[in-house]
Amino acid sequence: MITLRRSAERRHVRSWNQEIWKTFAPEDQEDQLAEGFGSCAALDELRLPPNAGAAPLPLRHSEIVTYVFEGALAQEDSTGRSGVVHVDEFQSMTTGRIRHSERNASQTKWTRVFRLSLRPSEAELDCGQEQRLFPLAERRGVLRVVASPDGRRGSLRVHADALVYSAILDVGHHLIHPLDPGRVAWLHVLHGKVALDGLVLVTGDGVGVAAEPAISCTAQEDSEILLVDMGGR
Repeated sequence: MITLRRSAERRHVRSWNQEIWKTFAPEDQEDQLAEGFGSCAALDELRLPPNAGAAPLPLRHSEIVTYVFEGALAQEDSTGRSGVVHVDEFQSMTTGRIRHSERNASQTKWTRVFRLSLRPSEAELDCGQEQRLFPLAERRGVLRVVASPDGRRGSLRVHADALVYSAILDVGHHLIHPLDPGRVAWLHVLHGKVALDGLVLVTGDGVGVAAEPAISCTAQEDSEILLVDMGGR
């Protein structure tokens, strides 16, 4: 079963000098994807102008995976810890009672960020974070795991029933990812054009796949995708 979300169907929000495109929007209660898909509660694309701050992360317990696609994202929390997530870096964060603030680290360039919010598989986890550079060469032509519950292959650790993959595909490249029974997947096109099960997906489009043995796609132009393999709803 395929569930399609076109880029233009995402909720577009302007606030705190930022623009956000929400693949799953809890405000749209009549939408079948309002509460997310599988263990993925949110998938947002954020764009921040130079030096602009972002809306604070909510003070609720969740697992967040952030990918800086363009620019750099400066962060600070209420404990005094600060840092910068640079382009091509991924970060995992367990949020809770600590307040986090973020802003574009550049004075001259826009920053573009993709953020997954995953439902944690445990309650009352300690807050923490980890970040890592996954070079383009490691992600070209393959699904490179960037986050997992067990930190496999040097990936970031998340306390959620989800495996997060990144892939950079040259035109014509074909990928197949098997799905174990009971698993579902969400594929999001960060840029480019891919074909999947008779559909043509372009920048900003996403699809959920359930009750299928595998997810299979072919790049129709140079593309980059995120894939989340997770427990079913």
